[in-house]
Amino acid sequence: MSWGTELWDQFDNLEKHTQWGIDILEKYIKFVKERTEIEISYAKQLRNLSKKYQPKKNSKEEEEYKYTSCKAFISTLNEMNDYAGQHEVISENMTSQITVELTRYVQELKQERKSHFHDGRKAQQHIETCWKQLESSKRRFERDCKEADRAQQYFEKMDADINVTKADVEKARQQAQLRHQMAEDSKADYSSTLQKFNHEQHEHYYTHIPSIFQKIQEMEERRIVRIGESMKTYAEVDRQVIPIIGKCLDGIAKAAESIDQKNDSQLVIEAYKSGFEPPGDIEFEDYTQPMKRTISETSLSNSRGDSKTELKFASKSKGKLWPFIKKNKPPPPPPASASPSAVPNGPQSPKQQKEPLSHRFNEFMTSKPKIHCFRSLKRGGAGPEDFSNLPPEQRRKKLQQKVDELNKEIQKEMDQRDAITKMKDVYIKNPQMGDPGSLDHKLTEVGQNIEKLRLEVQKFEAWLTEVEGRLPVRGEQARRQSGMYEAQNTPSVNNCAQDRESPDGSYTEEQSQENELKMMATDFDDEFDDEEPLPTIGTCKALYTFEGQNEGTISISEGEILYVIEEDKGDGWTRIRRNEDEEGYVPTSYVEVYLDKNAKGAMTYI
Repeated sequence: MSWGTELWDQFDNLEKHTQWGIDILEKYIKFVKERTEIEISYAKQLRNLSKKYQPKKNSKEEEEYKYTSCKAFISTLNEMNDYAGQHEVISENMTSQITVELTRYVQELKQERKSHFHDGRKAQQHIETCWKQLESSKRRFERDCKEADRAQQYFEKMDADINVTKADVEKARQQAQLRHQMAEDSKADYSSTLQKFNHEQHEHYYTHIPSIFQKIQEMEERRIVRIGESMKTYAEVDRQVIPIIGKCLDGIAKAAESIDQKNDSQLVIEAYKSGFEPPGDIEFEDYTQPMKRTISETSLSNSRGDSKTELKFASKSKGKLWPFIKKNKPPPPPPASASPSAVPNGPQSPKQQKEPLSHRFNEFMTSKPKIHCFRSLKRGGAGPEDFSNLPPEQRRKKLQQKVDELNKEIQKEMDQRDAITKMKDVYIKNPQMGDPGSLDHKLTEVGQNIEKLRLEVQKFEAWLTEVEGRLPVRGEQARRQSGMYEAQNTPSVNNCAQDRESPDGSYTEEQSQENELKMMATDFDDEFDDEEPLPTIGTCKALYTFEGQNEGTISISEGEILYVIEEDKGDGWTRIRRNEDEEGYVPTSYVEVYLDKNAKGAMTYI
């Protein structure tokens, strides 16, 4: 089966067919190129998607990814990033192995095709020239034969005419002989040209054209083989990345299997555990005996002596309820007909309205413990160094973390000291490399840093030991141990007193702890003496008289105009100032506040 023998007369059709083959090849190249663009775009979108959902560094979101489910999600994002990389590999391999190679091959194919069809056209032109020569020789032979025949007839006519002279007859005879000779010469030339043409024609159709068409056939078959190989490469490029993609998917599946719901639940406990005990039973308040009515723990009229007497009897029960009960706000202003002064103790002794047990239970489930220290009176400042503003369990974690960080810094300093010591030894052995004495100052400095860090570690370890001594002991099964912060079990002094109900400092600790806290409060107050006073954010008018008998509060008279330096934070207390030396908290419902419009977040309320 050869195009040269079977398609010897289909030169034009072969030219069209080979051009169509090149067009198909170019179309396939375009297809692969668009596929690579899709792979690149897909990989880019996958990378952007993975990056979009990665937790931001040094953010709260990053801390939340300590749970196994979140870690599995991070692993999924990383695997998807690797998955995107494999699609980039597909694009690169298809571009280098298919697109580039086929583009170069198409250029070579076009040149080869052009050369073959040029040879074919040249052969056709040659055979056409031979045919024209044959036709010319044939016409000349035909013409000479006709001329010789006419000359012969003219000679015979002259020879038969008796009136024609002998000279005319001889002339006609010579002319006839000349024409016959020319006819013979034309015959011989035509015969020679015909033989030559037949030979050229045989060579053309049996040698030249078959050879050219065979080369065109081989060229076309190579094109077909090449496009088949490219399609195979197209599949192999995808097949090569399947194992790695499979590993990526296996990684995602493994990450999913690593999710441990029990571990996540334990992490939630570690993250939010306060270390406090649940509230004790609420005592029955007998309202049938007015003289024995229990005084509210948050009453602003309680004196120090009264509160201490109450603590002796109720510290075991009510004292443990404070982390879960909201701060008591003063009652709404009394009606106009009733004068605040007519009521015993006035409005400065508001009683907490009783709430249904379901409300207490909701507060127990939803409210967060509010833990403050003396520093909290100066709001907006940094937390205490010993983390005493945190619940015990969270404080223990923070202290342990701080101890670990300090130990790492000590190890770094010790490594630096060892390196300097080795360098000094080298300088001693080889003085030309440097002066050993130049390193003494650095060694001394590093030694001082290590000593400072060790003192810091001792300080934080002491706090950590104190906190661990206060925490309840829990066995394999979680069981509560009562008396976590009772005075007999925790004789050491608290570094930061917890704000129970109000900023006035009415605590529910034992008497011995309260005395010690008073001494520490003086130290804390000294720390804040040098701080700049808070700016004034508005004014207020006292609606009722309030006698601030407790720490942190200030007395006001009805109708008095004062300056507001801190608005209500949601706890029912507003911080005001009378002059540079007198400031404190008053119930928000006892004053009418006018905030400065230029102050940040200012609003006027009553």
